[in-house]
Amino acid sequence: MSSMLKLSATALLLSSVLSANSSDAKVVDFLKKSFKQNPNIVKLNVTVADKTSLQALKGWDAYIVKVDATIKAQGQERAVAQKMIWFSNGEIITQDLVDMKTGESLKESVTPSFKESFYDKANLIYGNPNAKHKVAIFSDPLCPFCRTFVPKAIEDMKKDPKKFAIYYYHFPLASLHPAAVGLTKAAIAAEMQGRKNVVLDLYKVEIDAKETNIEKILEAFNKTLGTKITPADVANPEVEKHFNFALRVADEMMVQGTPSMFFDGKADKSKTMYKKVQ
Repeated sequence: MSSMLKLSATALLLSSVLSANSSDAKVVDFLKKSFKQNPNIVKLNVTVADKTSLQALKGWDAYIVKVDATIKAQGQERAVAQKMIWFSNGEIITQDLVDMKTGESLKESVTPSFKESFYDKANLIYGNPNAKHKVAIFSDPLCPFCRTFVPKAIEDMKKDPKKFAIYYYHFPLASLHPAAVGLTKAAIAAEMQGRKNVVLDLYKVEIDAKETNIEKILEAFNKTLGTKITPADVANPEVEKHFNFALRVADEMMVQGTPSMFFDGKADKSKTMYKKVQ
C-alpha cells in the first residue's frame, strides 16, 4: 500500500460519511484538518483541481482534489502527490456514492476536464485539428487488449479526417510491461525523424513485455518498422520531453489503465462513442 493510500486509511476514513461545509474553501479546510491527523505528514497542500455537479444527484458536487504532501517514514521524508475524488452536498462529504439500483459507483463517472492545451500538435496522429470531434487515446503498445482494440479504432477513425482528430498519448505501464517504455520512446524518436504511421506499426512489434535491454528492444522495433533508431536517439532530450508530456496529461486526467479514451473532452468508458457519430 502506498504512503498516500495509508494516509487515506489512517487520516481520512474516520467514518464513511463526515459532516462538512459546502463552499470549496471549507471543503479544502475540512480535508486539510483530516489529513493532518496523520502524524507522519510534515507538509501538506490541498487544492480543488476540478469540480462538477452530479446530474444523477441534485445538490451534490464531485470534487477532484489534489493533495501534495511530504511524508516522514522510517526516518526519511519524501514527497507524495495524489488526486482524489470527494463528493459533497454542502452538509455531508464522502469518498464515494453508489447507485442502489445499478450498484455502480458514481466515482466512475467523474473525470477532470480535458484542457485545450492537452491537444498538442505533436500528439495529433491523424485527422484535421479542426475536425468536428477530438478523440484522445492513452495506450500501452504491449497491453493485450490495446493491441487488438487500438489499431482497429484508429483505422476506423482515420478514414474521415474531417470528422475525427485523433490524439495519441503514450502511456506505457512500466511495472507490467517494462519493454513498453523503450518502445514508446523509440516510436517518438522515429516520428521526430519523419517516419509515418509509427503508432499503428508500433502495435506490430513482437517482444517480451518484461524485456529491459534497450538494445534488444530497439532491435525488435527497427526490424518491424524498418528504422534505424539508436539508444542515442531514444535518449534525445526532445524525446524525453514529449514522453513526459504524455505522462503529465495522463496524470492530470487521472488515467490509470489502458486503453483509456476521451471523446470531445469527456471520458469515454465505453470506448465506442466514435462509432455513434453520424
